[in-house]
Amino acid sequence: MKSLSVFGATRRSTALSIVLMTMCAFGGASRLYSQDIPTLSVNVKVINVLASVRTKHGDIVKNLTKDDFTLTEDGRPQTIKYFSQQSDLPLTLGLLVDTSPSQQRVLGQERDASVVFLDELLRLDRDNAFILHFDFDVELLQDLTSSRQKLRAALDELEIGDRSGSQPGGGSRGRSGGGSRGGIGIGWPGGGMGWPGGGRRQGGSGGGGGGGGRSGGGTNLYDAVYLASNELMSKQQGRKAVIILSDGVDTGSKLTLADAIESAQRADTLVYSILFSDASAYGGGGFGFPGGMGGGRRGGGMPFPQAGPEDGKRVMQQLAQETGGRFFEVSGKHPIEQIYASIQEELRNQYSIGYSSDKPYDGTFRKIRLTMKSKDLVVQAREGFYARQ
Repeated sequence: MKSLSVFGATRRSTALSIVLMTMCAFGGASRLYSQDIPTLSVNVKVINVLASVRTKHGDIVKNLTKDDFTLTEDGRPQTIKYFSQQSDLPLTLGLLVDTSPSQQRVLGQERDASVVFLDELLRLDRDNAFILHFDFDVELLQDLTSSRQKLRAALDELEIGDRSGSQPGGGSRGRSGGGSRGGIGIGWPGGGMGWPGGGRRQGGSGGGGGGGGRSGGGTNLYDAVYLASNELMSKQQGRKAVIILSDGVDTGSKLTLADAIESAQRADTLVYSILFSDASAYGGGGFGFPGGMGGGRRGGGMPFPQAGPEDGKRVMQQLAQETGGRFFEVSGKHPIEQIYASIQEELRNQYSIGYSSDKPYDGTFRKIRLTMKSKDLVVQAREGFYARQ
């Protein structure tokens, strides 16, 4: 054993001598040529824009080049420096499901179609998805995963919310796992609210959470979009999208429509909104919005004294349009299965367009306008970005 140790030490000593001699030799060469080789320091910020292109008849267009597009930022022409077709890059997807009482009659269809959609869309070990539902609170039923089994189990947990069954501090209303998904808090503007009780949950309607939401709320759509974008999507890289299944009528969020849109834009997340509404759920009376709806940035406010399905439709359209996603409405001619097929095709046939702004990054919101040189093609992309410093 001892001779082996000495032999090993001798070999290490010899090897070390060789390494030192080699370093000296190359070090001399490095000094000799150091003045002739320039050093290039690269620190370039690239703005990426995901785009889908269709014909006027709605057919997806593939195999385009960067020369088919024009791009401006706040009206100034920009040079497209990076371009590729993103059909195979990993995808991060969020499914946000409205479980308020107005969805009672359509929830089963949403659940069944969502199972099929996720099974067909997600590629094992490449794509990830999460399931979040919202009614009088917001709850993450399944964190990011590529497991179809876990996602199916989360969809099976979807049920219509009953305020009388909630408990201060984040009770689970009889769901399995309502308090077993890890105690990760949620950051709200101005502090306060979290997902108490162990689960990722907003305690905004009746205790817990530290912030206290509006009393009487029944559908926290804007809060759900904000939490999905700010707490989940903002930490991910690459292609990101959320799909919202709702009638679009928010009756209790702490945040506004403008806040929800801004959070998705900052997280570079596309919003695909699917309007699935049951007009009979409103009884012609509509819902009142505490404090109005929207407000704030770029005139995004839409104050309604009464709100119903038509107002919800405008909300869902605005969420999609301002984030670069797409709006759909379930009907007899357009069932949810057909809509999901269209979204799947679009997510698999996107173009990634990158450029470097000609202005310093100052944190402001900047308008992007991506257009096609051919008048026969229609492009879908986000309308702007925040120039993070």
